[in-house]
Amino acid sequence: MSRAGDRRALQDLLGAEHAVVYGYGVAGARLSGAARDRAERAWTAHRARRDQLVAMIAERGGSPVPPAASYGLPFRVRTEREARSLVTVLEERLAASWADAVAAVTGDLRTFAANGLTGAAVAAARWRGGSVPFPGLPERQAGSADGP
Repeated sequence: MSRAGDRRALQDLLGAEHAVVYGYGVAGARLSGAARDRAERAWTAHRARRDQLVAMIAERGGSPVPPAASYGLPFRVRTEREARSLVTVLEERLAASWADAVAAVTGDLRTFAANGLTGAAVAAARWRGGSVPFPGLPERQAGSADGP
């Protein structure tokens, strides 16, 4: 992939990480105890990944996309259960973004993207309480028993 293509893929990931950082902030306000601690650790990890993406884009001559002031959420978050559902959805969506990047880049960036996909899939499984086939590839999940 070209340098510009790598930057595009990294920019897409950065945008996804911005949204996840925002969403964890919303969810964290409704969580308590161990769930809140886990969400705070995840929020910190996503901020670090976001900062890493900013640096990678800049190193490749790009101008990192800034975060939006706010992001649309898939549903209102009023309870702890809804907060857990939100972070599950966020991690699932993030896994899809990382899966797209795995397909779009090569070399060390592909390894980086595969690690991001793994991290998001594991986080989603922990929040959900179980895994799904083909994390990050929702079109494969529904028909996984039948094959592609």
